[in-house]
Amino acid sequence: MRIAVDAMGGDHAPRELVAGAVDAARKDSALEITLVGREADIQSELDQLGEIPASISIVHATEVISMEDKPVEALKKRPDSSILRALGLVAAGEADAVIAAGSTGAAVAAATMCLKRLPGVRRPGIAVPFPARNEKGVAILVDAGANPNCRPHHLMQYAVMGSNYFQSVWGVEKPRVGLVSIGEEETKGTSLTQEAAVKIRATDVNYVGNVEGRGLFGGDIEVAVADGFVGNIILKAAEGVAELLLGRVKKVVGENDPKTFLSIAKSFDYANFGGAPLLGVDGTVIVCHGRSDRRAISNAILVAARAVAGHVNEHIVAGLAGNE
Repeated sequence: MRIAVDAMGGDHAPRELVAGAVDAARKDSALEITLVGREADIQSELDQLGEIPASISIVHATEVISMEDKPVEALKKRPDSSILRALGLVAAGEADAVIAAGSTGAAVAAATMCLKRLPGVRRPGIAVPFPARNEKGVAILVDAGANPNCRPHHLMQYAVMGSNYFQSVWGVEKPRVGLVSIGEEETKGTSLTQEAAVKIRATDVNYVGNVEGRGLFGGDIEVAVADGFVGNIILKAAEGVAELLLGRVKKVVGENDPKTFLSIAKSFDYANFGGAPLLGVDGTVIVCHGRSDRRAISNAILVAARAVAGHVNEHIVAGLAGNE
């Protein structure tokens, strides 16, 4: 299992990216991890981590795309950027997956450019995991920002891709799929959601109908489908609410019962979920939060390994072929 990590992406690069990769390699000796970026900077971080597993290697890249850069423009101007070099390894068959914690826009654009789309896929989508009161304790939201201007057919494909991903990685046969809308009734929603509902209902996914925002976490679904504009707002709003609640709980519980507080905090911590797969590209790409620390990166690498081992893309291609 060969994982390429863009070691220069994210708020805490390269320190946390390098440390997370080393942690994952120590947890799973079957992993071969390639750190992509400025070699001297990466090696400096490795030198501070003690004995490094032999499965860790470095591929030098001279350029970096920052969060402030315009993604497409920056990709054209910086052909030796770490994200392009990392994805190039997958395109060349020298890696099975890429971990990216830098600019999401750059990661999506670069993946589409380097890896192309899977057969039949119109637009890739980001599947973000979040805590939910279902059997697995987790659900996914597709799309969380890759495609803000969706058409009904895109949402139908997100339903199929999300269902296949959840089944492959979490082992749930026929995960329940819901379409994010302003009401559970079929008549509610925009023309986009109403048309998308008709298309999703015609597929063989386990479609349970519309799901309201409050229902995302209630345990009624495993896969939530939304356009990237709505999905990204949901994601950022949920992060804000979680931070607010944890801050309040810490004041009330933290000082008197730190163990209970830590248990509650852990269930809301995005680092435990690793990262979000970019579904629909011909390769495995895990997009991580820009603030990801070493624990989040380590978990993202393990998520990538599960996705590759579960043959997610093969299942997606087969699923889409039967639901056009």
